[in-house]
Amino acid sequence: MNLSRFSRTSLLVGASVCALMTVPVYAQDDEADSASPTPVIEDDEEEAGFGAGGIVVRGQRLRGALDVEQAPLLELSEAEIAAEGVGSIADLVAQISAQTGSSRGRGGGGQPVILVNGIRPGSFRELFQYPPEALEKVEVFPEEVAQRFGFPPDRRVINLILKDNYRNAEVEFEFEGPSRGGNYTREQELGFLQITNGARINVNFEANDTSLLTEDERDIIQTQGSVSNVVGDPAQAAFRSLISDSRNLEGNISWAKAFLDSGTAVSANLFYQRNDARALQGLNTVLLTDASGNSALRTFGEETPIEQTIAVDTLSTSGSVNTPVNAFRLTSTFDANLSESETRFDQLFDTSELTDAALTGALAIDGPLPTSLQTGFDQANRRTIDIGSLTTLRGPVANLPGGELIATFDLGLDWDRIESSDTRSTIAAQLTRRSLSTGANLSIPITSRREGFADALGSFTLNLQAGFEDLSDFGLLGDYTAGLTWAPFDNLDLSATYIFREVAPSLSALGDPQVVNFNLPVFDFVNGETVLADVTTGGNPALPAETQRDWKFAANWELPFWSGARFQVEYIRNRSDNVVSSFPQVTPEIEAAFPDRITRDAGGTLIALDRRQVTFAETRADRLNFSLNLRGSIGGGERGGRPGGSSGGGRGGPPPGVSGRQPSGGPPGGTGPKTGPAGDRRAAFMEFRTRICADDGLEVLTRLATAIANGEDVSAIIPGGGSPRLVGMVERLKGEDGQIDPERLAEMRTQICSMDPSAMRGPPAGISTDANNARPSGAPGGPPAGPMGEGFAAFRTLICADDGEAKLRALVARIERGEDVSDTIPGFDPNMAGFMIDRLRGDDGELSSERIAGLKGRFCNAEGEADAQSGSSSGASSSGGPPAGGFNPLARGNFSGFRYFVSLNHTIELDNEILIAPGLAPLDQLDGQATSAFGLPRHTSRLEAGLFGKGVGVRVSGRYTGSTRLDGSGLPGSSAIFFDNLATFDLRIFGNIDELTGSNSAILKNVRVSLRADNIFDGQLRVVDENGDTPVNFQPFLIDPVGRFIGIDIRKLF
Repeated sequence: MNLSRFSRTSLLVGASVCALMTVPVYAQDDEADSASPTPVIEDDEEEAGFGAGGIVVRGQRLRGALDVEQAPLLELSEAEIAAEGVGSIADLVAQISAQTGSSRGRGGGGQPVILVNGIRPGSFRELFQYPPEALEKVEVFPEEVAQRFGFPPDRRVINLILKDNYRNAEVEFEFEGPSRGGNYTREQELGFLQITNGARINVNFEANDTSLLTEDERDIIQTQGSVSNVVGDPAQAAFRSLISDSRNLEGNISWAKAFLDSGTAVSANLFYQRNDARALQGLNTVLLTDASGNSALRTFGEETPIEQTIAVDTLSTSGSVNTPVNAFRLTSTFDANLSESETRFDQLFDTSELTDAALTGALAIDGPLPTSLQTGFDQANRRTIDIGSLTTLRGPVANLPGGELIATFDLGLDWDRIESSDTRSTIAAQLTRRSLSTGANLSIPITSRREGFADALGSFTLNLQAGFEDLSDFGLLGDYTAGLTWAPFDNLDLSATYIFREVAPSLSALGDPQVVNFNLPVFDFVNGETVLADVTTGGNPALPAETQRDWKFAANWELPFWSGARFQVEYIRNRSDNVVSSFPQVTPEIEAAFPDRITRDAGGTLIALDRRQVTFAETRADRLNFSLNLRGSIGGGERGGRPGGSSGGGRGGPPPGVSGRQPSGGPPGGTGPKTGPAGDRRAAFMEFRTRICADDGLEVLTRLATAIANGEDVSAIIPGGGSPRLVGMVERLKGEDGQIDPERLAEMRTQICSMDPSAMRGPPAGISTDANNARPSGAPGGPPAGPMGEGFAAFRTLICADDGEAKLRALVARIERGEDVSDTIPGFDPNMAGFMIDRLRGDDGELSSERIAGLKGRFCNAEGEADAQSGSSSGASSSGGPPAGGFNPLARGNFSGFRYFVSLNHTIELDNEILIAPGLAPLDQLDGQATSAFGLPRHTSRLEAGLFGKGVGVRVSGRYTGSTRLDGSGLPGSSAIFFDNLATFDLRIFGNIDELTGSNSAILKNVRVSLRADNIFDGQLRVVDENGDTPVNFQPFLIDPVGRFIGIDIRKLF
């Protein structure tokens, strides 16, 4: 077998680890050691992780990983992705949004830039429904990296690295709803994905629906002036919806192909979605007055309540072409969307006949009113067409002493059109915008630790960007950015960035159809009351362009005292002019600035509100953001007993053919700290690893290799360092000239230092007993105690069959053809196959039947199986047969093999002011003058934490929002509104049924059941006025009608 340079280096690392530790994973003698399964080595720089059935020792940078100056904010390995327990890449992106959302608080909606294997796709739709199992790794980078791909620095970057070969079909069902009932949501999804030979195809269909939830199901107190005072009239609450009745259908198909000979890749996507929703807006009302002046407020028409329906059809397509151009990479993408919506809203009933009849006495003011009304409806139609393309050319333009000067040139062309009409208006709106943009980004290395240029200063990189955008309706807008990144040490990045941008309002903000919603509750801060008003929404064609000037200072520190820990601090300073904003709360300041937006009756009561977007003269904001991320595996420490003890595991167990029982009078086996030669060698290896992974580790390793090559005594550097295995290792490090190859040596150090030390523990010496079959659950005769259980068991079953040699030869032939054999050996990595296969070859290079027989004998010796079947719990067999009754990954009472993650984010708003118009006093949003409905809290936090292993996972999400207040007008009847702190927690528990049950049933294989409980403590925001009363418009269930939300999700992969 011809192995690549990386494969040889990977095999060398595996051999060196075995040489240093001299502890085989499963075998119990030197002969078994030579043929025992070896660690699987993947092309990855992450720490070792536990895949499905293999120990993963990762080394070099993955193909598709980004090589940029900025350190990643987050990296997820395959095992860490599995620990998230999500069903799609879209769910994964949403779940890690605390790390992927931009801290700048600017445009782009905070949505990250998505890359696939380091390449920009046509759209996120191309892969958002991929299962997370298709991912090899996920990287998250700060906003500055977005400029390398033609985007402004207001969005973070997610690089999704896919597996080379993957195939599955998926069925998923979900049912969820509030714990107190009232409504539900159902979701069904079918999907298929295949990745092979550089090609990808994905087909997905999804349907979901949500039932109606009305105000009477949450006992909502109705707004004064909307409730009838006549017994028998229908109540409004049953005809006002808190959650609309909605349905959604969508289909998605994506295709991509990489042509390996030319380096060109293309992709295409087609997506269709249909949304339907129905909302209730209450009943018609009438004030009846008789001739004597008696009056009564009546509600009627319960069979035909006021409804609003909306239907939206969306058709989208996208594609991309990526190809090398000399040393550059050319990427061109397009994305087109057509959306058509139709909104119908019932007209109010004409009550003039009823009022006239009551006044003349023809109708008693408490008499019967019609239950069914013929009112007609108004209709608003909207069509949007968005077509966009972006072409980038990226690559090195010069070699500087500090490294390559990387340039990105971008050219974008967008065409947008909105057509809207409304039956209440005789004028149809048609808006069209053409946008042509171009720009350039330069990444200039000034000093470099990697290149050894002025490395005493650390690595300085200057980032410069400039561009302009020509819009058909706004003219020429410009932007530029200057940033400096400094890495004084390998684990610390400091950066400072200044951003200037001119941004036009979106076309929808300018041209959305105007819609009037009747009888919506609105809180009036001027009078301190909640009223029912007609609220207008839609576009505002008078909005100007916004000017943004921002500073961002950030520190990204990989903590040296905690593996897998990263701490980030960011300071953001925002300054803007002509800021487009949604219409704020109705306060005296806002009413004075926008008097034409608020309509009152003769008594001063608010009756109509125009909530279309407005422009503020200036905004100022300063904030601090802190982020702490911890990820890693829980190994449970070194376990086991003394050599010869009853544990039966590891190298300290009994020799072949000898029971693990203690001799009479001998000390019992234990599960205390590892002792004996195995533990000593393990400790020696860890000491060696710590030494060579220090800053001067490469120098130490070079001296060690040179000394071994010269036959010198190296015991002072590493105990046992002169062993024949290490001598063989050093021989493999030599180049063609017979000297130590520095590049091979550096590669070996990189891989050893990237390993998870827990991945190299052998079977535990202290093994618990399975009560069902009295067999030590971690005994060498059964699946290994580590994470290789499923793959080891499958391989053992294959080779121990009557035709095991033939099956093994067929498996080797598949591996040599480059096929994916994970369907036969779960978790088996072909990259490492050569290490075992070469040991099975004879002198002629062919597979040797004699060596296969020896391997089969070691794997399939059933001597110990009889001992286990007889009920002995003293010791394990030397090689044993398959476990009697299946392997239960929950059998052991510890957390060895589990992965954990903790992410904590906290934001402090230092300052936030709005100047509505020149000449007015600024509004301090942190001191009771916020423009949003719930004020602006100074402190907000978010927590994400989880534990996953052995087929089961738990995830906890928490959100904290600090207290705020909104000041009243100071007029009689007005009051300040106070918003309490609010902390909510979500819980998700998920399990892989086949692993939990130990079943080999095809029905249960790859089935995952997830249970969720959002807002598990049923936390609700408490809002009160100065008297301690809750305003009608701020009732808890109007703010959050759901509360505790529970659900179940069943997902199966085929």
